Amino acid sequence: MQVVAEISLYPLNEKYIAPIQAFIDRLNTYPQLSVNTGSTSTVVAGEYLPTMQILAEEMQRSHQEIGQAIFVCKFLNGDKMGSGE
Repeated sequence: MQVVAEISLYPLNEKYIAPIQAFIDRLNTYPQLSVNTGSTSTVVAGEYLPTMQILAEEMQRSHQEIGQAIFVCKFLNGDKMGSGE
């Protein structure tokens, strides 16, 4: 099963660009993920369980490095994308 996740990261500090870029850069190191970054969010797609595990680990790492930060996420069943269902 595929999952598509749209993620926005909002670090709660004045220097917010570097932590956002670091999170995106780390996601791009995983060959099993498809990562597309836009101006306000990043869309990540891949096999459901491995993708969710990677996101959990990288979100935890961001919280440990940044401190307070907000992640806004939407998760979609990637198997149903484009099928009209």
